[in-house]
Amino acid sequence: MQRNGPETLEEKLDRLIEAVSRLAPPTARPADFAAADCFVWSAETGELEAVERVNRVDIGLICGVDRVRDILVDNTERFASGLPANNVLLWGARGMGKSSLVKAAHARVNATRGSEPLKLIEIHREDIDTLPKLMTILKAARHRFILFCDDLSFDHDDTSYKSLKAALEGGVEGRPGNVIFYATSNRRHLLPRDMIENERSTAINPSEAVEEKVSLSDRFGLWLGFHKCSQDEYLDMVSGYARYHELAIEADALRAEALEWATTRGGRSGRVAWQFIQDLAGRLGQPLKD
Repeated sequence: MQRNGPETLEEKLDRLIEAVSRLAPPTARPADFAAADCFVWSAETGELEAVERVNRVDIGLICGVDRVRDILVDNTERFASGLPANNVLLWGARGMGKSSLVKAAHARVNATRGSEPLKLIEIHREDIDTLPKLMTILKAARHRFILFCDDLSFDHDDTSYKSLKAALEGGVEGRPGNVIFYATSNRRHLLPRDMIENERSTAINPSEAVEEKVSLSDRFGLWLGFHKCSQDEYLDMVSGYARYHELAIEADALRAEALEWATTRGGRSGRVAWQFIQDLAGRLGQPLKD
């Protein structure tokens, strides 16, 4: 129905309020931690998205890192039991199972947890500056959480590392007692060398500037190093995958093809071993187990 006469002030205000309401972000839904054991933090919506099917491998298939595996599982078990535990930085060679080990250790510990499972929450590198908001949600929950960031590093002019420093150990409140932080990186100090050297050459007090950059890694109580594997370790990985997936191939042929594959890739690692197994299974016409 068409109205007569000019629009009243009250009607104009109603339209303005309605327009502003449409611009406002939707209210975030409360986290349902009973929905899953793993979640992904969505910084855009301020919500935790449940992951029903986690992309991970059994911890028994991760070879060549026995010592760091045991240290990580022990640290995770202590945290899950309410005992003191450290933030962990898994650093080193690409493709050696750093992120796989975090997810596998979480599954190993939860296998014995019963009704109080440990929760794993992944936060993307570009969302690090939203950590305070995420911490506010987690500290109010009754569960215990591993906060996991894969491939963590910082580039030039990136100041979000300060948010991470405060979330790990700094700030008035500090890290909530029910949260621990695990990160993987190819860099032990998380920042590029030339970024640190630039601070050294331009700062009024160079040593203090460098200390600020390096101190980010110091917030991690455990540094677990991953190094390039030997030929024997690489072949052990391949054999372990082949046995697990019951691939029909003779041991000598498996060894020869695996070495040829590593040569064409120009290196050996857990990732290269898994890529070879996928290729082999495809050529054999065999599906891989979940």
